[in-house]
Amino acid sequence: MSVTDSRDVPEADRLGGLLAPAGPPRRAGALAATATFGWRAMLKIKHEPKQLVDVVAIPVVFTVLFTYVFGGALGGTPGEYLRTLLPGTLVMGVVSCTMYGGARLAQDVTTGVFDRFRALPVWRGALVLGGLLGDAGRYLIAASISVALGVAIGYRPDGGVPGVVAGVALVIAFGLALSWLWAAVALLVRDPATVMSLGLAVLMPPTFASNIFVQPRTMPGWLRAFVEVNPISHVADAARGLMNGTGGAAPVAWSLAATAAITLVFAPVALHLYARRA
Repeated sequence: MSVTDSRDVPEADRLGGLLAPAGPPRRAGALAATATFGWRAMLKIKHEPKQLVDVVAIPVVFTVLFTYVFGGALGGTPGEYLRTLLPGTLVMGVVSCTMYGGARLAQDVTTGVFDRFRALPVWRGALVLGGLLGDAGRYLIAASISVALGVAIGYRPDGGVPGVVAGVALVIAFGLALSWLWAAVALLVRDPATVMSLGLAVLMPPTFASNIFVQPRTMPGWLRAFVEVNPISHVADAARGLMNGTGGAAPVAWSLAATAAITLVFAPVALHLYARRA
């Protein structure tokens, strides 16, 4: 039995064997596809820096301005008031930019990119979950700016690094829960400008009618009742307790319950609307 020498095989046949595909390309897994769409969402922030206007402006304006203008009247000293204000503006900075993910999804639907993505051989939910990864990156930027700015003007968290990390993680988790809400809205209205307008109209009243800037004990009874059940107030209280090392388990538990409730309601709705659209 003889073995054929490779030199006896024609050159074209040898090149054809090397270049011929072994089969169809392997379909990307759910995690890989989600990570790819998440990276795409982060790149859109790079190419559309206007998305970072609120992320930067809110911590700078509200933290610095309120600390030095109202700090002495509301907290005794600007430094003491900063212990109350900074965790609150951290929550405000994250909550105020949660609608950007929904606006991006609505833009994909209106420009036709959505239809191109659904033709790809990837898991259908990767586009939505990848967008959430991009949102998490945006929220982390907002939180980092808030904490760094607070430390620069005199904030010293008694909870230390673990307390700050836990507070930031809790706020980002709440922001991701709201992202599901705006993803559902985006798939319903399919217009980025409408998503942004609805976001401002829905989020601004409960954000200001909370304990971010002042404690509710000085408010009228009807307003105080709303502030005390406002999920944003619970998240701000939990962040203060974790960062300042003074809080108990109740605010954290209420914040986690609100985060879970919002996610359990709006995540299935968003995925259902996405599946129906796709």
